[in-house]
Amino acid sequence: MDQHSAPPPIVLSFAASDPTGGAGVQADLLTLAANGCHPLSVLTAITVQDSMGVDGVLPIDADWVEEQARTLLADMPVAAFKIGVTGGVENIAAIAGIIADYPDIPVVLDPVLASGRGDELADEDGIGALRELLLPLTTVLTPNSLEARRLLDDEDEPLLPDAGEPSLSDCAARLVGCGCRYVLITGTHENTAEVVNTLYGATGYLRRDTWPRLPGVYHGSGCTLASAIAAALARGLPIEEAVRVAQSFTWQTLAAGFRPGMGQFIPDRFYAQRGRVSPAATDDHA
Repeated sequence: MDQHSAPPPIVLSFAASDPTGGAGVQADLLTLAANGCHPLSVLTAITVQDSMGVDGVLPIDADWVEEQARTLLADMPVAAFKIGVTGGVENIAAIAGIIADYPDIPVVLDPVLASGRGDELADEDGIGALRELLLPLTTVLTPNSLEARRLLDDEDEPLLPDAGEPSLSDCAARLVGCGCRYVLITGTHENTAEVVNTLYGATGYLRRDTWPRLPGVYHGSGCTLASAIAAALARGLPIEEAVRVAQSFTWQTLAAGFRPGMGQFIPDRFYAQRGRVSPAATDDHA
């Protein structure tokens, strides 16, 4: 008789390596483990970076990306996918081909288009491939407001008409129209007193959560949020509850964040184990 316990939910992350541990696959692994899941990783690129920014990106060959993933998926049951930096158009096509073979597994896509400092991590071809190949396979898309607009900026229909920028709800509707089931647009880059994150689906607005705006600039907040959502979905939570729980976890990691170098703060994904839990933030949802 096997005396070993059943494995925790398993989540597979496609992401680039971040040697600082602030973002990328390292952030995904920390977040998934802190949220009760066993993380698997498929490396899409390696980077040269520190807490101030990204100095170089070397994509992994698409055949290697596919072989990493296929080997893992043939061996272990995966309960959710999380996708971050892909490393280019060829890798996007490879990832899309893989996850298309597993239509019942939820997919959380963090469309990382630039670093916190503004270093470009996706060109226009890559953005087009994300929109055309991955969005139709995505369960939850987690762009910030800048990414939400940029994902649509080179569509045939102009995103920025003379009347000005479209609302974020318009962006969400068009992103859902691209095929993803839900869009969680985060408001860290908006000029609001509090951070407002809004979840949209096929019927439009679903819930809105507000969070105290914290001082400092953080490296890896988007990776943390997307991975926490993937973990919650892997544990069987319904979408709105998964989004709520993941936001609460992410806010706590930021409130307990630390500055290990000369640049940005890094979220503390193990804040609870270090006894650094902050008073609960409020949320406002419908």
